[in-house]
Amino acid sequence: MAVDTLTLTVLALIYIAVTFYLGYLGYKKTKSTEDYLVAGRSSHPVIIALSYGATFISTSAIVGFGGAAANLGMGLIWLTVLNIGIGILLAFVVFGKKTREIGQRLSAITFPDLMGKIYQSPPLQYISGIIIIIGMPLYTAAILIGGARFIEPTFNMEYTTALFLFAAIVAIYVFFGGLIAVMYTDALQGAIMLIGMSFLLVLTYVYLGGITAANTALTTMADMVPQALSDQGMTGWTTMPELGSPIWFTLITTLVLGVGIGVLAQPQLIVRFMTAKDGKSLNRAVLVGGPFILMMTGVAFTVGALSNVWFFQQDGTIAITAAGGNVDAIIPLFITQAMPDIFVVIFLLTLLSAAMSTLSGLFHAMGTALICDIWGRGRECALSLRANQCGLVVMILVSLVIAFVLPGSIIARATAMFMGLCAAAFLPAFAVGIYAKTPCTRAALWSIVSGTVIWFFWTAFVHVAEAKPLGICQMLTGQVTLLGAPWTVIDPLIIALPVSAIVMAVMQIQYNRMRSKPAVSAS
Repeated sequence: MAVDTLTLTVLALIYIAVTFYLGYLGYKKTKSTEDYLVAGRSSHPVIIALSYGATFISTSAIVGFGGAAANLGMGLIWLTVLNIGIGILLAFVVFGKKTREIGQRLSAITFPDLMGKIYQSPPLQYISGIIIIIGMPLYTAAILIGGARFIEPTFNMEYTTALFLFAAIVAIYVFFGGLIAVMYTDALQGAIMLIGMSFLLVLTYVYLGGITAANTALTTMADMVPQALSDQGMTGWTTMPELGSPIWFTLITTLVLGVGIGVLAQPQLIVRFMTAKDGKSLNRAVLVGGPFILMMTGVAFTVGALSNVWFFQQDGTIAITAAGGNVDAIIPLFITQAMPDIFVVIFLLTLLSAAMSTLSGLFHAMGTALICDIWGRGRECALSLRANQCGLVVMILVSLVIAFVLPGSIIARATAMFMGLCAAAFLPAFAVGIYAKTPCTRAALWSIVSGTVIWFFWTAFVHVAEAKPLGICQMLTGQVTLLGAPWTVIDPLIIALPVSAIVMAVMQIQYNRMRSKPAVSAS
């Protein structure tokens, strides 16, 4: 189906112009380093909620996880449950308020800076920054790929050109406007995403004959599950995989738990809490954030699975076959072939909004981690606007390089990998740090290091989805993985996070006991 390129171009240019205008407003309001790094600590609750949600929900949720739902089924809806329960309610109410309070009291300006000041440990700030600039470019590259892959066929543009153009547009307003510009544009992009996903859900069910007809048709397609997936435990697109099967472990441990838990320790999201004026602002933000996350993830997972029905009705095949085996191509293909021209335009803006809102937050977090927490740590240059802008450019270039070398069908997995790494490395130390009266610095350092090391070890030597393409284990040991089933399909998060939490808990308890012992008299 040919899309009216002129209409697309005009609306895209209007959208970009409005985005740049909001970026300009952010630039005009950025008077200090605190404005650039934490938006002046006075953001409106709706802005916080939409910025948080739009940064969290990216092309990974719409394209990557939507494609994963087309391949693995509606079991991914459990991720929506965790996203709302953990990513919104628990994150804002339990973690957000304390983060805002402590961040303001300690004048923290980045997540590593917050950790370093809570534990009074410059090395902890440095280590946290290192983990961010190593792990975050992978996630950023995946978001770049998702946006560029949709721009490529829609505008009949070379992939390389789409990738560079996409990165450049986001970089411009983040470079000049800092976090204020990021949050202003996030709010606009979040509103567009909400409209686009609402239309997508309604039109999908209309085209498939209604809710009952569509879901029933998908259920009856269970016998069309590819043999390779069936052998690994998949039973259909509306049922859960066999308990304990490889597909079950992938769905639950990697996609659902990896992202559902990992959201609590995302540096680019935690900074949003530090932009709130007070705790009440975060309470109000929950009322907007919850429904937003429900619509974003719930629609993507539902429509992704239902795309199988549409492709079957059109040519007798399933979504993954129609997309040539590339999971990340399913949603863009479904949109361009199934939806009317005007919706392709709307969805393009939705996808651009999702990707740009997440990219802006990641660009900002990586650039400030490089400058504030590593290169300029403890020095006046850490607060230089010019230096932070240079750090932003460096990390964007790194992300672009990675985007060129990543394989296909990587968006959902790269997202789960980064969020799993953050949870394993940061979550126990972060949770104890904001709630313990006297958090133990050694416990935090050992928790972060142990969680990170075990996560990387399991990724490179055990979890076959990463160990096989990386080839490190094969090169060093002659084996694809060190362990056999079922360990090869258990996500690194499931191993690394408990170890990190145990280390943190044991050392913190020992520290508390030592502090509670009465001092021994010299006499």
